[in-house]
Amino acid sequence: MAMTMNGEVQLAASRESVWAKLNDPEVLKACIPGCEELEKTDDGGFRAVAKMKVGPVSARFRGKVMLSDLDPPNGYKISGEGEGGVAGFAKGGAAVKLSEKDGGTLLSYDVEAQIGGKLAQLGQRLINGAAKKLADEFFANFAKAVQG
Repeated sequence: MAMTMNGEVQLAASRESVWAKLNDPEVLKACIPGCEELEKTDDGGFRAVAKMKVGPVSARFRGKVMLSDLDPPNGYKISGEGEGGVAGFAKGGAAVKLSEKDGGTLLSYDVEAQIGGKLAQLGQRLINGAAKKLADEFFANFAKAVQG
C-alpha cells in the first residue's frame, strides 16, 4: 500500500537553528512519537527503534534512516525502512525544505511511503489518519524543541 502526505509548519527560529536541530539525534529522538532509540551511524545516517500502534496493530519497528541531497541550511531528503515483525514493514522518504518566512523558518515536507504486512490490511483511511497524527505530533514536538 502506498501513501503520500505533505504539509508545512512555521517555526519561530532561524533556518540555521532549525537545520541544526533537524540533524541532532537527541532532538529527533525526543520529537519522534514512540522513539526508543536513535543513534547516528558511521555512514551519516541513523539507526532507530520506535514503538507504534496503528488501530489494533502494535509493533516495535527497527530500521535505518539515511540523509541525502544535503543542502544546508535549505533542506535534505530523508529515506528509511523499518521492520515490525508480524505487523509488517514500512519504507519511504521525505523531501524537507527550509525557507525564511515572517521572521522565522517555514519547514515544508513531501512524504512518500509504502507499507506491507498486517498494517497494509488495516485500510487506507486508518493508515492515513495514523500517519497524519504521527506527523502532527512530531512537528508539534519539534516546534517546541526549536523554539526552546
